[in-house]
Amino acid sequence: MTLRLTPVEQAMLDGSEGEGVALAMRIVTGLARVRRAEELVDVTGAHIDSCLYHGRAGLDFAEKLVDLGARVRVPTTLNVGSLDLLHPGTVRADAEHPELLTAGRALMDAYVALGARTTFTCAPYQVDARPAVGEHVAWAESNAIVFANSVLGARTDRYGDFLDISAAITGRAPRAGFHLDEARRADFVLDVTAVAPERWHDEAWYAVLGYLLGRQARSRVAAIVGLPATTSEDDLKALGAAAASSGGVGIFHAVGVTPEAPMLESVLAHSDPRVHKLSDADLAAGRRELCTADGGRIDAVSLGTPHASLAEIRALTEEVERTRTTVATGVTAYLSTGRGVLALAEAAGLIAPLERAGFRIVVDTCTYLVPILPAGTRVVMTNSGKWAHYAPGNLGIDVVIGTLAECVRAAGAGRVVLDD
Repeated sequence: MTLRLTPVEQAMLDGSEGEGVALAMRIVTGLARVRRAEELVDVTGAHIDSCLYHGRAGLDFAEKLVDLGARVRVPTTLNVGSLDLLHPGTVRADAEHPELLTAGRALMDAYVALGARTTFTCAPYQVDARPAVGEHVAWAESNAIVFANSVLGARTDRYGDFLDISAAITGRAPRAGFHLDEARRADFVLDVTAVAPERWHDEAWYAVLGYLLGRQARSRVAAIVGLPATTSEDDLKALGAAAASSGGVGIFHAVGVTPEAPMLESVLAHSDPRVHKLSDADLAAGRRELCTADGGRIDAVSLGTPHASLAEIRALTEEVERTRTTVATGVTAYLSTGRGVLALAEAAGLIAPLERAGFRIVVDTCTYLVPILPAGTRVVMTNSGKWAHYAPGNLGIDVVIGTLAECVRAAGAGRVVLDD
């Protein structure tokens, strides 16, 4: 297919706005040709995942854009980086990761120099970066992509490192993938009507459902039938994050819950989709699959992946105060959140009780990505399907997934606590 550019886009490509913009436009148009897009789409915002340090090439690229005078032209948020800039010393820069304190910080600074906001959160949708239904954006970070497409009804394809910032600098992305109506339609139905309604009172089961959805759908678009109409944004966040981790889910539709799915028929690609039914036994089996430890002593508890919302922090604080929990000796308990949400939580008086109970607050990064857990940590409890899926491979530790209440009780007891 022939890619058609507007005069403004062609001028960007030709260098009329500087070499930085021209470089970014070469990347955008290169992707467009790979995706067989006929034209580009204007995006109103971007979310950048490239600010997490993976090696020298990423830093060189960002600093090159800065040297060439590039600047973002749409509101742009930053995903987590490699350091907690508000709590120095949280990330351990040991012999295995000596570059984190210097190169990791330099990379975060480079993206700020390009004009991006210092959000440093995997959940930009929790404060004010919330595109409307049908609005085109260029978001990276798997949970943010699936949340934007599914929960907000905005439109973003999957954008990774270098592609995300290029879209932010040009304000353009290929009109392909989830920007198109046909790519957003479901050809797979997950029926959870047989699951006991009380199961959906605990957020961890949405994470387990997401894990199973990712395993079943892989990168296909699924419609979910049977979730309660009261399903919250945080529940959908947990579901989508796990589905994007265990599979490649970039959008799902929860019938009667998400904006594009008032009815099943409104989101189906064809009239005879494959239907997979889940039961309580399937969810219980999914939880067992995510748990790599059976029980006994734990070394840490990690909450807030994706970053905790204000409602989630309030629920944690209320549970800690209700149970009068104090983190047990020999256990470290972490709450990860974005700095914007942290400011709101501090103003609401929700953080001080957690810190008095022994919880450590982490911002700007995540506990499964960089060396934060104490050396020697072997078993961690979490309520996040995403954390449980990635941490064993990333950190070489064992995990147990439980509800928020179970995690709080475990933090106080120093051992796995599950109420089946």
